[in-house]
Amino acid sequence: MSDQCLRVGIVAGEASGDILGAGLIKSIKEKYPNAQIEGIGGAQMIAQGCHSHFDLEELSVMGLVEVLSRIRRLLAIRKHLVQYFTKNPPDVFIGIDAPDFNLGLELRLKKVGIKTVHYVSPSVWAWREKRIFKIEKATNLVLSLLPFEKEFYDEKGVPCTFVGHTLADQVPVEPDKESARNLLGVQGDNPVLALLPGSRSGEVNMLLERFIATAFILNERFDDLQILIPVVNQQRKQQIETYLKEIKAPNNFRIIIGHSRDTMVASDAVLLASGTATLEAMLCKRPMVVAYRIKPVTEMIMKRLYKPKYFSLPNLLSGRELVPELLQEDVNPEKMASLLEGMIKSADRDMLDTFKDIHLTLKRDADKAAASAVLELIQK
Repeated sequence: MSDQCLRVGIVAGEASGDILGAGLIKSIKEKYPNAQIEGIGGAQMIAQGCHSHFDLEELSVMGLVEVLSRIRRLLAIRKHLVQYFTKNPPDVFIGIDAPDFNLGLELRLKKVGIKTVHYVSPSVWAWREKRIFKIEKATNLVLSLLPFEKEFYDEKGVPCTFVGHTLADQVPVEPDKESARNLLGVQGDNPVLALLPGSRSGEVNMLLERFIATAFILNERFDDLQILIPVVNQQRKQQIETYLKEIKAPNNFRIIIGHSRDTMVASDAVLLASGTATLEAMLCKRPMVVAYRIKPVTEMIMKRLYKPKYFSLPNLLSGRELVPELLQEDVNPEKMASLLEGMIKSADRDMLDTFKDIHLTLKRDADKAAASAVLELIQK
């Protein structure tokens, strides 16, 4: 296999997948500089040379109910990709997360003889365990980010490689808070609260009002509090900016495009939506409160299907309630403000020490490990 003919199909479903995809593409191109990469990716994947057939935002849909309202468009996109890659077969197709979209795509491509990889294991250990049979049919290999996932796949006899997490490689084990504050222009020792209500429009709609209300309460309890809101793109900036103008928020609220990691490192505490951002906050060694809200119908379904005791990654990785988790109506501004107030005043050393231990477990040069596993699969 020469780099002139290496072709990789790849689809990421949201901002976190864009990060993983960019690192994977970069590592593949270190060995095959002329490799052709195409599919669906965000700004970071495109910057690494991925040709994106559709905007990543089209796949960034949260919740079971919300997916139904967009199902025709999602199916049309998937049909296009199946037809395109069938006519122009890549050496391998990699679906990054977004299992409800990517597994169906992988299944169809594998049936026509294309090798397929699913990067980021679906939470089969948590709910809908029988999906592992679909995963086995749809993929030649699963790349897992978390150690307990590989154990689960090994028990079921499904090929899986634990590669660690690229964020664990990117974030220093000892983050530099002072440098992050200088970069963002934070004054002196002023307390800083980071708000991350999600990377998708639906998440922001569900959480923003309560997150901002929490910040208003903390404004009354701390002098010179700085409230930083990092966003993934211009759409999220506009969405949040519009709301802040409507409620006439004070000027200590700042929206920052990008720099989510710097914002977390610069903060004294983080209030955020459940998801990959909780892992990043943990790697940044910052105390956090994790919140999530979903539609009532989705909640009813999840209550019946979801098995684990916890839903945030720090708690799942530690096996205990390391950080506060709040769901649905527990996402209450007074409650969140009380939890965050204590964190801003004094960090929990046990929490931060455990964050460091988990960080070292996940730090495995994930981009190169994932690329090596993919290239080995191609060469078989």
